[in-house]
Amino acid sequence: MDASPQQIRAEPATVPVRRPVPARRFGALAGVAAAAVAVGAAEAVAVLTGPRSAPLVAVGGVVVDLAPAPLKQFAVDVFYVYDKIALLVGTALLLAGFAALVGLVALRSLLLGYAGIALFGAVGVVAALTRPGAGPLAALPSLVGAGLAAGVLWLFVAGPLGRALAVPAAPGDVAAHPGDVAAYPDAYARRRFLTGVGLTLGGAAVGGLGGRWLSTRRGVSAARSAVRLPAPASAAAPVPAGVDPVVPGLSPYVTPNRDFYRIDTALVVPQVDPEAWRLRITGRIRNPMTLSYADLLARPMIERHITLACVSNEVGGDLIGNARWLGVPLGPLLAEAGPLDGADQVVGRSADGWTCGSPTALLTDGRDAMLAVGMNGEPLPVEHGFPVRVVVPGLYGYVSACKWLVELELTSFTDFDAYWVRRGWSARGPIKTHSRIDTPRAGRRLAAGEVVVAGVAWAQHVGIRQVEVRVDDGDWQPATLAASVSTDTWVQWSWRWPATPGEHSLQVRATDASGAVQIGQPRPVAPDGATGWHAVQVTVS
Repeated sequence: MDASPQQIRAEPATVPVRRPVPARRFGALAGVAAAAVAVGAAEAVAVLTGPRSAPLVAVGGVVVDLAPAPLKQFAVDVFYVYDKIALLVGTALLLAGFAALVGLVALRSLLLGYAGIALFGAVGVVAALTRPGAGPLAALPSLVGAGLAAGVLWLFVAGPLGRALAVPAAPGDVAAHPGDVAAYPDAYARRRFLTGVGLTLGGAAVGGLGGRWLSTRRGVSAARSAVRLPAPASAAAPVPAGVDPVVPGLSPYVTPNRDFYRIDTALVVPQVDPEAWRLRITGRIRNPMTLSYADLLARPMIERHITLACVSNEVGGDLIGNARWLGVPLGPLLAEAGPLDGADQVVGRSADGWTCGSPTALLTDGRDAMLAVGMNGEPLPVEHGFPVRVVVPGLYGYVSACKWLVELELTSFTDFDAYWVRRGWSARGPIKTHSRIDTPRAGRRLAAGEVVVAGVAWAQHVGIRQVEVRVDDGDWQPATLAASVSTDTWVQWSWRWPATPGEHSLQVRATDASGAVQIGQPRPVAPDGATGWHAVQVTVS
């Protein structure tokens, strides 16, 4: 029997109300906005507490310290000198993904969203407090950032802008009880939500970039500009005639400061005030010493051209440069300190906590090892170690070239492993003999006829006797060597090739002053530098 209209009105609704379903993309945006505020605010606070206390930088520093050596080498191989930028960008992207997840969780439970923010803040606090030289205030950027992020998350999830996080009920849904209505946010609510997110992201960007800019303004560039370097007691030998032959594409004999390679573990360049700087010489010595920057500048200086190379330099790579350095000889300074028996390692400590260990014997054997204060006629650039760094001819940078130096500790190789040695690299890093073809570049198309093949070769503190080039595994042909200042620098070379049409391979090798030929067997950079002969493929038509 059919029901009457009265019966239909009397029966309860048979279609239950469907609860509003959160708009996931809006929840993710809320989380990302909260994280952006956290990072931006932290960068602004870090103007007062130091750039290394900012959570992105602090966490990135922990990642750098804990990452295995193969992963770090992979980063250098892939991103080259931009590895630090890649790390910070990667960290930011991971944070954005985590923040989006926090926003989605907050749709179900705001308390769980707060817990995610608290986890982010705790990680930032721990990372900042464990950075070398960090004080209690290093925790402040992460704490302030997390607090503001929690407020932003509430605003977009449960606060005035949270209405946009619900979607309309489906057509036909009815209320189960009087006054129980499904959420129907209008277009205005959603526009207001998106506008709020946009303004929040913009404000966070202004705060973050402004904070980073202010940190730079609070740096030591002005103090560096005020430094007046003393004249050297022993000046560099004049660059002889014949250096820098006119060959397009050939590396200049002296590398300009702006082009000098930079490889280190510092995500932000340490800003060391020369007025407050002190060098402590400690460890197994008779006479512990502490020197100020003024003390160092008052000592007799030497000026020398010295080529530096990174152990991560692949065969044919350009993580190498030659500069004119001004500094205090390290040998006499260590003699004053009086090393005790067994002190066969000098550990250099940077302002950011990085360490390297050099054989004491090589710093005191008469070579021009120095505490450098000048580079190519000006105070050290900040990114290259201002106010003081170590320069040692013949040793790879990872065992010698400590930038932003604050301590020299005399110890032994059996008692202490420096930063990279703990990560599997060799404890002693003499630079290997190498040669490189600068021109023509690999893949170039050349016209038949005479082609000038040119490049550089180096065997620091030993010197280069000969450079040879061969084509397509043919006979080795001697190249012409340009002049050089000393055995502590690279040497430019060139060879005139009567090029014939076809695909050709050009290969180079060097022989050092002792008669030892450059190792031809290809080996990777780990654990003590790459080996092999550099080759380029070209097409002649």
